[in-house]
Amino acid sequence: MYAIVKTGGKQYRVEQGQTLLVERLPEPAGATVALEPLLYRSDEAIFDAAGLAGVEVQARIVDHVRGEKLRVFKFKPKRGYRRRTGHRQELTRIEVTKIGPVAEKAARAPRAPRAPKAAEASPKEETDGA
Repeated sequence: MYAIVKTGGKQYRVEQGQTLLVERLPEPAGATVALEPLLYRSDEAIFDAAGLAGVEVQARIVDHVRGEKLRVFKFKPKRGYRRRTGHRQELTRIEVTKIGPVAEKAARAPRAPRAPKAAEASPKEETDGA
């Protein structure tokens, strides 16, 4: 059983128990996040939006890290132009904890509709134009 999920503008193939690095997520370490499924595969594949509405993929944030340093070097020959910069991407390590159908929540009794509030009738003073 696996799912294809989308986070940070990228798509990942995930299985339950798998850890992976994704673009930085705003939640703190230890929080549980829901990932958007694009495909769910167990006995049969589910692609359509109606079927995916009944599937949830949850992951636990393990920690926040930074990727390795990437060196960017710009050079133009015969002009004396050289620039060196670097970049470290902000990443989040997550562990997929659940892939499967949405757990049915306890059915609540529907609330009775509220009675509309009676408008406070204020007596209008009648005045003569004279």
